[in-house]
Amino acid sequence: MAVLWPWSSPAQLMSLQGKGLLLRLPQMSDYEQWYTLRHDSRNFLKPFEPRWTEADLSRRVFTMRVRRAREEAEAGTDYSFFVFRQQNGYEVLVGGVTLSNVRRRAAQFVNLGYWMGEPFAGKGIMTEAVAVCLPFVFETLDLHRIHAAFLPGNMASRRVLEKNGFVEEGFAEKYLQINGRWEDHVLFGLTRERYESWRYINRS
Repeated sequence: MAVLWPWSSPAQLMSLQGKGLLLRLPQMSDYEQWYTLRHDSRNFLKPFEPRWTEADLSRRVFTMRVRRAREEAEAGTDYSFFVFRQQNGYEVLVGGVTLSNVRRRAAQFVNLGYWMGEPFAGKGIMTEAVAVCLPFVFETLDLHRIHAAFLPGNMASRRVLEKNGFVEEGFAEKYLQINGRWEDHVLFGLTRERYESWRYINRS
């Protein structure tokens, strides 16, 4: 895994490298791919995300997203990665992974969220993308826990987490507002200890 930080040059972006995947902060040249993927996947994503409209896909909104992603990463509070599949020298945008709400001091945790474009769902890409993030969280950021939550019926999300060593830790009633409604969520977590044990077992 390679990690590039943006502090030294405004043109440089933090990135994480996996098997055929690149995770990096968004840049303006990603707009067309992002717009097309989000627009074409709207009905697929709608049941799992906060409500959004066509206006949220504008170039102006995307520009603010790019700026905010840089600022948050530099502040060390949030890391909003786009996930690209690398093929034939091209970077194809397939989804996104967000590490948000980093907490230090006694807590030492981060929240994990992700989305996948409809054409690329069910192919194991997000499982690999989350795996790419784990060394960044536990080794680079030196955190102790990752939290994740998903709708009770979202079995694809459950599989992504279970395949990366996460375990179910609880249930939260009316936890997040999804598609205009407050929805219950299943709570999953991964500690550094469990991650190290899981990594050792999977290397054996």
